[in-house]
Amino acid sequence: MAGHIQDRWYKSVPGPDGKSVRVKTDRYGVGYRYRARYIAPDGSEKSKSFPDKQKRKAEAWLANIEADMSQGRYIDPAAGSVTFGQYAKDWMAALTIDPVTRESVEIRLRVHALPYLGDRPMASFRPSHLRAWMRQLEATGRAASYRRSIFANVSAVFTAAVEDRIIAENPCRARSVRAPSLDGRKVKPWSVDRVMAMHEAMPDAYQETVSLGAGCGLRQGEIFGLALEDVDFLGGTVHVVRQVKLIGGVHAVFGPPKGGKERHVPLPETVAFGLAAHVTKHEPVEVTLPWKTLDGPPVTAQLLFVNARHQWLHRFRFNRSVWRPSLTSAGIPLGRENGMHALRHFYASVLLDAGESIKALSEYLGHHDPSFTLRTYTHLMPNSEARTRAAVDRVFRNPESTEDGPETAPDAS
Repeated sequence: MAGHIQDRWYKSVPGPDGKSVRVKTDRYGVGYRYRARYIAPDGSEKSKSFPDKQKRKAEAWLANIEADMSQGRYIDPAAGSVTFGQYAKDWMAALTIDPVTRESVEIRLRVHALPYLGDRPMASFRPSHLRAWMRQLEATGRAASYRRSIFANVSAVFTAAVEDRIIAENPCRARSVRAPSLDGRKVKPWSVDRVMAMHEAMPDAYQETVSLGAGCGLRQGEIFGLALEDVDFLGGTVHVVRQVKLIGGVHAVFGPPKGGKERHVPLPETVAFGLAAHVTKHEPVEVTLPWKTLDGPPVTAQLLFVNARHQWLHRFRFNRSVWRPSLTSAGIPLGRENGMHALRHFYASVLLDAGESIKALSEYLGHHDPSFTLRTYTHLMPNSEARTRAAVDRVFRNPESTEDGPETAPDAS
């Protein structure tokens, strides 16, 4: 037994013959009778009280405590009294991720989790509480992808609490609790005509941002952070080594590309010619920003795209004063699906249509995992029926060529 059971209604005293006898205490008949006591691994004494006629229940509780300690699963019963809000704030303060990502996590938890879950003790959570919260979250009308990110952040808090021995299990991993399903909407890439129309509608100083998005697959922040020294015109390569990131929606820093993954992207001749003409008309500007954090070391780069004051581009201001007016001029509807990210989707569709592999496309786009690229763009890949028809048509239209003909196939006899 990990401890002992104290009967607070009776005590042992020496009898007339010197033997111990049980007598009633001053607490007899008042309050809980049994007090189960044990010494925790940290040396402190813990206890729990049980009412009359529940001595066996107290003994079973102590037996479970002993088993948990012997198997390394012990959790202090009082630890779970900390609220989700208190623990989440401590968890966020200890995050070692980059400031921009930390800010996003803090906003999701502060706005969408703490108002609903913050006051509840960690040990009191049940799957039903998570299901009810997710229904409330769904009622806000937020996109499924965003709700999925919020759910992942909440689950991360519970996972940390399990590892810190605050709770025994993560309620987000219960079988009846499921992360929001992603929207079934498939990416619909722009047409060539729409890309060209957008290129023409953009102000001259920013036309080649369209070329870099549609022709090299760069993200908006990577385009804003692209420097002259990053473009290898002779080698036909763009080195994606930094992006402009916002902290607090106001301050900017240079940081590595998303996921900290630098990459090299093929530079098509048409894009290279456009960039060369841009550099001739708009001289690159030296911009100095701290690296990764506001107090990070200063980094200077000759940026290809800056604002009218020769400063770094603020994505919100750029979208409001440049991108959206250009969409309207090009006759393209405003909307989330027609943001600058649409240029990356166009780039992906062109490469897949040309037969490029998912692995190569994933590397060029800077995705963390080719499986993510496959899930996002699998519907854009030419299907086997189309490849079969094309292969047969090539042979029948040019019977003299045996490059794709039956003679090249292995002997099946």
